Amino acid sequence: MDNASLLPLQRTGGQILVDQLRIHGIDHVFCVPGESFLAVLDALHDTDIKLTVCRQEGGAAMMAEAHGKLTGRPAACFVTRAPGATNAASGVHIAYHDSTPLLVFVGQVERRVRERDALQELDYRAVFKPLAKWATEIDDAARIPEIVSRAVHLSISGRPGPVVIALPEDMLVDTASVKDARPAQAVESFPGAEQMNDLRALLVRAKKPLVVLGGSRWTEASVTKFADIAAKWDIPVTVSLRRQMLFPVNHTSFAGDLGFGPNPKLVELVKESDLLLLIGSRLSEVPSQNYSLFDIPVCDQILVHVHPDPSELGRVYQPDLAVNTAPALFVRELDKLDVPPSQSRSEYRARVREAYEAWSDTKGIHSPGSLQMAEVMDYLNKVLPEDAIICNGAGNYATWVHRFHHFTKFGSQLAPTSGSMGYGVPAAVGAKRVLPERMVVAFAGDGCFMMHGQEFATAVQYDLPIIVIIVDNAMFGTIRMHQEREYPGRISGTTLKNPDFALYATAFGGHGERVERTEEFAPAFERARASGKPSIIHCLIDPEAINPSYTLTSLREAAIAAGR
Repeated sequence: MDNASLLPLQRTGGQILVDQLRIHGIDHVFCVPGESFLAVLDALHDTDIKLTVCRQEGGAAMMAEAHGKLTGRPAACFVTRAPGATNAASGVHIAYHDSTPLLVFVGQVERRVRERDALQELDYRAVFKPLAKWATEIDDAARIPEIVSRAVHLSISGRPGPVVIALPEDMLVDTASVKDARPAQAVESFPGAEQMNDLRALLVRAKKPLVVLGGSRWTEASVTKFADIAAKWDIPVTVSLRRQMLFPVNHTSFAGDLGFGPNPKLVELVKESDLLLLIGSRLSEVPSQNYSLFDIPVCDQILVHVHPDPSELGRVYQPDLAVNTAPALFVRELDKLDVPPSQSRSEYRARVREAYEAWSDTKGIHSPGSLQMAEVMDYLNKVLPEDAIICNGAGNYATWVHRFHHFTKFGSQLAPTSGSMGYGVPAAVGAKRVLPERMVVAFAGDGCFMMHGQEFATAVQYDLPIIVIIVDNAMFGTIRMHQEREYPGRISGTTLKNPDFALYATAFGGHGERVERTEEFAPAFERARASGKPSIIHCLIDPEAINPSYTLTSLREAAIAAGR
């Protein structure tokens, strides 16, 4: 950008804001329109920024968050005053917990009526402070370039996350003569040579080293390079919750994921390790198995922790070696290390891989009922392209995806580590909007789908042929699972009566299929794919099939036997 382009220009606040979005490379806006930011909508009319109109603000925020996961750069989400903002809060929380860059712009009441409890007035700084890296409000149109620049820098630097900016309605129609900012770049820190030498020495001494990958700030190139390093070193690699896209499952070093209900054998083998290399992961509650895998604050294992945010290093676990850098930058330096072969390391890697192969084998999985999800996953692994994007929200149905789907490519997974229901459908819409050439499949439970199922209408509106697989067991399955474990036989508040989701799809202008038997799934999927429309495949499973490893009845019987 030359200096001439930085000369002050007289514009409205709405125009200044949209110009800043373009300068910072923000090419997608997801919104539910509101009268509080009409000046922004008008300014968007004359730009090449792609605008996606959504049906609920939570869905809009989740679509924008999915964009951030796939690209590493923030999209913008625009929502209206208080009810719109609180609807969007679920998506903001996902971005914060999942370390995803996101900009959320919220309409605000006019400045002259603030603090009078005006219609839909809210103190956004107070509301979003616990959910965002920064929450602020712009009072002066002349400060828009400054504040948006700071917001983008914050969103993409260190541990990425959401920034929330409130926009008083009258500020957006004020005019100001102000220079534009320059494009924001992430602030980087780099591993030192001494740190890398220390790491090499630790790796050479280790008999049973284990790598845990997680977090964000990865790239396709760094994921590919790390897979090469793992093969060269013959070292086992696991991933944290819903980060399977960081390491190919068909790699001989892949050990599985430390998510909900992980392979018990993997948990045992992790505890056996003598060196733990965390790259990008915070090792939070789920991957640490409720903080039970390792002693706090000092692990029995040698701990090397690599993370882009210095405040995460030593926050829970005290590392023997802390490296403050982004995963992609760290992998670049890691590739320069010469780590000699080790028989003990190879033997440990082989044991870990053997445990994963047994755990991920569908041959021994047979669930109650006429629709076998294990066979469905086998079929999808055969027919889906390697770069298909698989989306899901939260629920026991997601176990089938995380345990059995063959993730082999970076950028092929959209799933909330925050455990948010309702994420899969809007994430799929956002993914298809950003990458229309890719195949996008969303998994959802019956409870999960209904939380943001209306965004199927957004897919229809923009001709986005996503395929949604609804796994219907007529209940909030995860809660029912816990209910049977803690209060066996006392069913309360977890039963659902559902619509015909195939008819739901056709009512919106999409394609619908109903599947009750295993042999019906493949033809239904092919018809959905051939339709060229957004599609729903309504899969009705036996309620007993709550998990690949156990049934509701077995859970109940075990709880009763334990005296609950």
